[in-house]
Amino acid sequence: MSEQSTPKTYRSIGTSPVRPDGIDKVTGRANYGADRHLPGMLHGKTLRSPHAHARIRSIDVSEAEKLPGVMAVVTGADFPHLQSAMEEAGESQIDVWDLARNVMARDKVLYHGHAVAAVAATSDAIAEAALAKIRVDYEVLTPVMDIEAAMADNAPLLHDEMRTQGLPAAADRASNVATVIKLARGDLAAGFAAADVVIEREFSTPTVHQGYIEPHAVVADCRENGQATLWCCTQGPFVVRTLTSKVLNWDVSRIKVIPSEIGGGFGAKTTVYQEPVAIMLSLKSGRPVKMVMNREEVFRATGPTSASRIRIKLGANRAGKIMAAEAELKYEAGAFKGSPVMPGCMCVFVSYEMQSFSITGYDVVVNKPKVAAYRAPGAPMAAFAMESMIDEMAHKLAIDPIQFRLDNAVREGSQAVYGPKFPAIGFEACLKQAESHPHYRAPLGANQGRGVAAGFWFNVGMQSSATVNVQEDGSAIVITASPDIGGSRASMALMASEELGIPYERINALVGDTETAGYCDVTGGSRTTFATGMAVIQASKDVIRQMRERAAKVWNVEIDQVSWVDGAAVPAAEVAAEKDLKPLSFAELARNAAHTGGPIAGRASLMAQGAGAGFGVHLCDVEVDPETGKVDIIRYTVIQDAGKAIHPAYVEGQLQGGAVQGIGWALNEEYVYNAQGVMENPAFLDYRMPVALDLPMIDAVIVEVPNPSHPYGVRGVGETPIVPPLGAVANAVHDATQVRFCHLPLNPPRVLAGLQAAGA
Repeated sequence: MSEQSTPKTYRSIGTSPVRPDGIDKVTGRANYGADRHLPGMLHGKTLRSPHAHARIRSIDVSEAEKLPGVMAVVTGADFPHLQSAMEEAGESQIDVWDLARNVMARDKVLYHGHAVAAVAATSDAIAEAALAKIRVDYEVLTPVMDIEAAMADNAPLLHDEMRTQGLPAAADRASNVATVIKLARGDLAAGFAAADVVIEREFSTPTVHQGYIEPHAVVADCRENGQATLWCCTQGPFVVRTLTSKVLNWDVSRIKVIPSEIGGGFGAKTTVYQEPVAIMLSLKSGRPVKMVMNREEVFRATGPTSASRIRIKLGANRAGKIMAAEAELKYEAGAFKGSPVMPGCMCVFVSYEMQSFSITGYDVVVNKPKVAAYRAPGAPMAAFAMESMIDEMAHKLAIDPIQFRLDNAVREGSQAVYGPKFPAIGFEACLKQAESHPHYRAPLGANQGRGVAAGFWFNVGMQSSATVNVQEDGSAIVITASPDIGGSRASMALMASEELGIPYERINALVGDTETAGYCDVTGGSRTTFATGMAVIQASKDVIRQMRERAAKVWNVEIDQVSWVDGAAVPAAEVAAEKDLKPLSFAELARNAAHTGGPIAGRASLMAQGAGAGFGVHLCDVEVDPETGKVDIIRYTVIQDAGKAIHPAYVEGQLQGGAVQGIGWALNEEYVYNAQGVMENPAFLDYRMPVALDLPMIDAVIVEVPNPSHPYGVRGVGETPIVPPLGAVANAVHDATQVRFCHLPLNPPRVLAGLQAAGA
């Protein structure tokens, strides 16, 4: 259902037509990363470290190279030596020195599964046999597997040269703490002194996986002219091109990236793992090379999200006003620096007004895979801690949890903790929707509880381009380089349809490659419908301008005497009467384009600004089995501001999907490591994700408070829905048991132990 605050009506915007990619996907015609086959193609396999932390004394590949059918073998020695330099990577930045060593280890392996060598052979079986013949001499080192151990004074160091950045004075010795972040405002001591109730707790969340269905896959074809083509499943072909070129020290012009259909990403497919390796194998062998990870490799060697430890101190007066807050966030980066602790720091207090706060963040390396983005990176852990504290404070003050949030909620004009003032936002509207929703007042049974939690994500704009090509039959083709992972082809077509005034069915939205489409940043950060959509709108307006010019030429009038109404060029009333002119439709102008100036194509490229903050509120009902500790979700409602829902069914799907992923994070999901740093559950059989049978129908309420920076009011919706569930579930479990759980996941053993400790 949708809560409308915009009276404006549209012809196409706000409808939910059939998705353009649906038939190919359900019939099996869609081509995913592993579906590409080229003549003479070889099969690439990667040798991975059996140790979480070790020095590489030597690598002997001679026996592997002798094996019949082996066409190429590469190690870190085959890649160029790079200097440390930061590079844009999706929604964040990465040091190319780190990236190169994550792609292929050099002097050290830093996590179990770290790539050490790779082979290309005429079959998978031969490639596997070749891996077994590679001899690696390791000096095994003690692994560091959690934040506190990594930060200890005597901790084994992952990087001897790494010095902590962000300190008042330069660090004088190496550390596993890569960066310290500090945000503060006001007089913290005075704020806490003015508080009547002060609460302080520590929270933790585990390492979790994004849970995409399709493993990483790439086909590389390096030609005799030094040009390479990559076919891969990615959220950003231009980012793949950039990062791969950096690892290889090539010009970007040497690499063409063609994105395939993508079977899920959620932020994890915004970097590179196999792509530079596949190119190097293709270069050495002179043949195309395919590399496809199996599920175990995905778990052991690609980026999950950070584990975290968060301490929060919160003070409020008896009237229910937050007076001060202090947070300390420690996030695991994995083997190389770059956790999402900065957005975690920016998000932890962002939903609430407060004059005094202090936030400190730590980016900490440990012997786990380098983390990657996962929907609103860094925010779910921060929101879990803060929303648990908000819930506890509301109960201590005997204030309704939603009312307490309303009393402290940021609104238009509020200053965010990270600096700027908010324009029009929908947080208050979402809270009021939650407060009035039947779910919030529905009766609960024995051992049942209800939780509420809020969530926020910045949303981003960044660079996008679009082309709209007009066809002679009156249809149009929309081309962007934004991979479709959440319905963007449909939303692009709907916005073009609205602008051009032609039916949605007459528009074909395509995803181009790095040579046929203009530059687009990654599909991530909830930016695509907002930013690439703005490019499509501008390109459509460019088409309309050309159509008006053509009509003016036909009628021999000035262009300002021609308007565009409902898919047709319309002459001004006085001109129409004088010359007896009738409107010219889009189809008529398209059909006659050759006689009025040639093909018509609209183009636009932009750096989108004003993405518009996304807020959501979730309601969760649980039932807790007091004998086993098992938590069942019995009702769940997502309420979120979409600005304007371009395709409401897709928006609803995003809200539901984010909620389900967050519920899994709250209840079951975690990487389990042994003392040697080996992951013990690298498969979906043991890494427990929720399935349909685990959940009720997720109800979705779409609130629409238009984003003033977008022509249709769009706000991104894909990130925010994963932020509240961790807190909503934990608060519901507290309501059911009266036990406050501060450590996730809330699996049966943990909940049962908590109940027994509390005597519940």
